[in-house]
Amino acid sequence: MYPDSLASGWSIKSYVENEAIPLHVNKVYSDNSQLQYAYYELPFVCPPSGKTHAGFESGKRVSLNLGEVLRGDRIMTSDYDIAMGQDSECRYLCNHKTDRHGVGRARKLIDDGYVVEWIVDNLPGATSFVTVDKSHKYYAAGFKLGYKEISPATGEPRYFLHNHLILVFRWRKAPGKAGDKGGRVIVGFEVFTRSIEAAHRDRDGCPQDIHGDENGLDLYLAPNHTSTAEDQPLSSYSPPQEILDDGMTLNIPYTYSVYFREDNRVEWSRRWDLYFNNQDEGNSIHWLAILNSLVISSLLTAVVVMIFSRTFAGEGRARSRDDYPEAGSLNSKAKKSARISKYSRENLTTGLLDQSTEPKKDDSSSDDELVEDVTGWKLLHGDVFRAPRAIGFLAPVIGSGTQLVFMAFGLLTLSTFGVLNPSFRGGFVSFGMGLYISAGLLSGYSSARMYKTFNGPDWQRNALVTALLFPGALFTSIFVLNLFVWAQSSSTALPLGTLVGIVALWLLIQSPLVYIGSWYASHYSTPYDHPTKTSNVPRQIPSQPWYTTPTYSILLAGLVPFAVIFIELLFVFRSIWQDKSGYYYVFGFLCKSWQLSACFMRCYLNVTKCLSSILAAHPLPSLKFLDVATKLIDEY
Repeated sequence: MYPDSLASGWSIKSYVENEAIPLHVNKVYSDNSQLQYAYYELPFVCPPSGKTHAGFESGKRVSLNLGEVLRGDRIMTSDYDIAMGQDSECRYLCNHKTDRHGVGRARKLIDDGYVVEWIVDNLPGATSFVTVDKSHKYYAAGFKLGYKEISPATGEPRYFLHNHLILVFRWRKAPGKAGDKGGRVIVGFEVFTRSIEAAHRDRDGCPQDIHGDENGLDLYLAPNHTSTAEDQPLSSYSPPQEILDDGMTLNIPYTYSVYFREDNRVEWSRRWDLYFNNQDEGNSIHWLAILNSLVISSLLTAVVVMIFSRTFAGEGRARSRDDYPEAGSLNSKAKKSARISKYSRENLTTGLLDQSTEPKKDDSSSDDELVEDVTGWKLLHGDVFRAPRAIGFLAPVIGSGTQLVFMAFGLLTLSTFGVLNPSFRGGFVSFGMGLYISAGLLSGYSSARMYKTFNGPDWQRNALVTALLFPGALFTSIFVLNLFVWAQSSSTALPLGTLVGIVALWLLIQSPLVYIGSWYASHYSTPYDHPTKTSNVPRQIPSQPWYTTPTYSILLAGLVPFAVIFIELLFVFRSIWQDKSGYYYVFGFLCKSWQLSACFMRCYLNVTKCLSSILAAHPLPSLKFLDVATKLIDEY
């Protein structure tokens, strides 16, 4: 979990009796769609009136950080009147009329399972649940926009809108001096929904029986056959309700209730724990993921140890001969004298024309010595560090990879220590952008030094490619995808000002940092030292097995390493794409999984290098880089 001081935000906000509490509306989102929509842009909700509530004018946008904008947040002040400690059974908000287009839009969002996000005191409004054994309660962020049921009479789906909300605020005495002065802190924000028909209302607009079994607000407008007949008198076609524009509207009354309940069981520093549902079961699965990673990594480590032990044993035998040169010299002279005497006896016993045509047996001991001297990694010592053909592409990609690794390591570290947590909305993306841009120095340095190691001719061109290649491809992808999201009027679409700001960060800050790092590496750093000297003539590569060819090697590179971390990635992807009402919080487990993955990749590279040595395949800097890149792409 997180440290107490960081688990629920940066500072404690306390409220005294009758003090106004602002409620902010944000957006609607769904686990079934990646499109989000600003709440006040929906055509069937109450628009902001512009009145002042809790010191804020309703409908006014709240300042957002870059991460909040990128994640689609559109936080605005609302017209809900809430005061600390003041319960209200029913308060009237507005009576909104919507046309067929608005009704159709509401039905579509309900059918897609959209959820509404409101915020009070930095806590998202939550739907409360209880575990099956009723041992503890947990929250799911947001509340349903409405619900769907099948009509027993017609068998057609009916859609009901939640137009009455019960807001329950759980509070406790504020810690420290603020509590001594009567201050209270909010430790829970629960939302219970109801759908109540527009009929049977009192003069204030509230339902006559809020807690009774009232009929729901059915999102249905009867077809206006009279208007259709007047527009198309000779046609029997009846268009769908959603595309009719006959001027008919549906009256939707919005009301809400407010209740404050004291709850001393929840500390303010632990108020976010309720959003991390099913912790015990999740922790057991995370430990299972760690165990799975340890088993796979141990197996590969055993393979590496076995390969190295055999290699070192061969090197030991060779060095033992080098340690006793006299014995080796005498042995060599004896073998040479034996071969000369044998050749002399054969020439004496047989003449030149009488020599036997039978093939002579090879001297096995001499052949063994020759093979022992030239097999294995010794075949590649003059080729393994040969400059790749595409160094102008390899060096920039290595620089961009260094930049990404620095960003990922920084985010994992900050998240593990609790600096980045769900209460810091948008902080993960904002810090990620800052770390990536500041790592431009490392990107330029690592790219230029690699370029210099392989005698690249133009370091300035390499710096330009490093600064533009990966960020340019990423920005182009974002811009193209953003066009499609713009067409859907989604809040996920980045505003034009945000796009301009991202380009400015890229071209005016990150690119100069890349150039500075490249300049320093080109003028002041030394190239990487190679343990062996590269020969002038490349060695001919023998035919290779099918599984060592570049195509299969790249495809297979990420399969086994992916098994080390796939369980943890399942939790991450589920919180991002599938279960948006939950939060991913076990960054400690994720950090351990990444450490095991890094260890596994080190062992994997050692195995592939040994395999390349055995098969005498030497053009491998680019190929090994592609193997690692494939594995990282699988995990990202």
